[in-house]
Amino acid sequence: MLILIVNFTISIKIASAMELTLKQAQLALQLAFTKAKEINVPVNIVITDTGGYLKAFARMDSAILGSIDIAMQKAKTSMLFRMNSESVGEYLKPAAAAYGLENTNGGLTGFAGGRPIYLNNEIIGYIGISGGAIVEDAVIAEAGSRI
Repeated sequence: MLILIVNFTISIKIASAMELTLKQAQLALQLAFTKAKEINVPVNIVITDTGGYLKAFARMDSAILGSIDIAMQKAKTSMLFRMNSESVGEYLKPAAAAYGLENTNGGLTGFAGGRPIYLNNEIIGYIGISGGAIVEDAVIAEAGSRI
């Protein structure tokens, strides 16, 4: 009887993804908060990590309570498609080939206010803003995404 013993090692390389730190999340939140104060728009600010989990949140005084979930959905939509939420919105329009997509993933929000947060050209998190007009949410999200 011949017994053959084979010894081998499997090497798996795991991509090193940059992860949003609490300090970076707080900076993004502060930048968005400062822009919201500057344009006098009380909003809800959501910062998530790359997996879509909440990292930081602020509800400014007088921000609409119903906008908390909308801010979360904008950040989630941005995370799921790795693009601005309004860019995803282009696929959600009735004339688009993917009409109905907004009903997937627990619901998508396809208007401005959700976007990736970049550091050194890599996505490290996502921001969602809601409480102002769509264009105001977009301006505030843009400010918070530049850390």
